[in-house]
Amino acid sequence: MRIAVDAQKCQGHARCYALSPELFSVDDYGQASVNGDGTVPPELVEKAELAIANCPEFAISVVDD
Repeated sequence: MRIAVDAQKCQGHARCYALSPELFSVDDYGQASVNGDGTVPPELVEKAELAIANCPEFAISVVDD
């Protein structure tokens, strides 16, 4: 699984980071980005899905390779 954050949709709520700091980073304004290339280790898939479900702007998506 690989995830991505759409910077155009992200409004800086930082819920993804609060739920899964292993997968996301935020800047000083709360704008999120994925750590690394967005690859989610198997043990963090549940946290990634929780972050996706909790993004109020639907800015996080699963990337198909």
